[in-house]
Amino acid sequence: MRAMDSHIDTIRQPAAHMPIPGHIDPVPVPREVTPRDDGRIDLIGLPRKQIADIFAEAGLDAKAAKLRAKQVYHWIYHRGVIDFDAMTDIAKTMRPWLAERFVIGRPEIVEAQVSTDGTRKWLLRTADKHDFEMVFIPDADRGTLCVSSQVGCTLNCRFCHTGTMRLVRNLTPGEIVGQVMLARDSLGEWPKGGNDTRVPTMAGLDFDDEDEDEGEYTADGRLLTNIVMMGMGEPLYNFDNVRNALKLVMDGDGLALSKRRITLSTSGVVPMMARAGAEIGVNLAVSLHAVTKEVRDEIVPINRKYGIEELLQACADYPGASNARRITFEYVMLKDKNDSDDDARELIRLIKQYDLPAKVNLIPFNPWDGAAYECSTPERIKRFAEIVFAAGISAPVRTPRGRDIDAACGQLKTAAEKKSRAELDRLAEEKQAALG
Repeated sequence: MRAMDSHIDTIRQPAAHMPIPGHIDPVPVPREVTPRDDGRIDLIGLPRKQIADIFAEAGLDAKAAKLRAKQVYHWIYHRGVIDFDAMTDIAKTMRPWLAERFVIGRPEIVEAQVSTDGTRKWLLRTADKHDFEMVFIPDADRGTLCVSSQVGCTLNCRFCHTGTMRLVRNLTPGEIVGQVMLARDSLGEWPKGGNDTRVPTMAGLDFDDEDEDEGEYTADGRLLTNIVMMGMGEPLYNFDNVRNALKLVMDGDGLALSKRRITLSTSGVVPMMARAGAEIGVNLAVSLHAVTKEVRDEIVPINRKYGIEELLQACADYPGASNARRITFEYVMLKDKNDSDDDARELIRLIKQYDLPAKVNLIPFNPWDGAAYECSTPERIKRFAEIVFAAGISAPVRTPRGRDIDAACGQLKTAAEKKSRAELDRLAEEKQAALG
């Protein structure tokens, strides 16, 4: 067991500091892994090589560790299996050894809601009892999973309900990729074979037992076709964990979703944008929301640190950006704040000045209690879109989805609180004392 404990120590990241705009600068990055009470290691979020290293530390010789890691990796990420007994190409005598030392987890589901328009929202809980949310948005030709990267947020964007939360902590790679796997569970979209054991479906969705799909996952005929890192948090302030999780999602031997079907959204963390393009390579979306320094300073405070010009230059330099892979600018429509004809013309000027292959998603503001803004009128949004479109720039108006369950853009927020490590330890001691 000491070997297992020592490995937990090695994968636990020390506290570090990162520059954050807003009220707290800098903040500590919480430790990466919360050890399980039973001493087992959760394999979700770990790449194949790290699984092999863990198996070797647990007592397997190097050759056996490499082989078992390859098998287990396939069953976890390609097949969606959560039970070692279902791994039929692993010897029956080996499976109890694995089950005693390891676990294949998922985020805990606290609540699952379904909107009248079919949008689904899950309230999820981490092992150390922090809540976060993910959303699935079905459309006629695609299904998009909106994935969170942090519990809470530090960016304080004034139109965003999530931005009113405090940052609790970064999500781990396992907690990020676990959202995708949980969605696959509930949509019944793992490749199927007669001996597979998967998580039961939720919300009335059933597996079709006659559908055999032994091949690599593709988007064709699937409900979940796209992923957007647009949930709670700023992905580029949790760069390493987001990168490592998305590598598992994009791995052809794992979840095997093309990078062209994944979009990472940032509010403008300029120093990390080039790294995101080089090390992750997914599509880029930028929360622009204003075209003047005065207005963007107000509604997207990170603009005070990285201004519009610096942000747009980073977009122009983003690796892989082209007419085939345009940068998406997200623009929430706020009445009498950023929705004038002059604002539309300035948006066009900026895009053309930096020669950006871009499209603009116009997002009707989704209201929440206490918000300082109102949504632009439909007529004003239409006029804004017409001006941008007339300049040869795509400017679709996003249809609000999931408003009735607070699942729409900018509405995600949980009751998570920021607790110190001492507070969490005290609560754990009280729980243990209560149990006797």
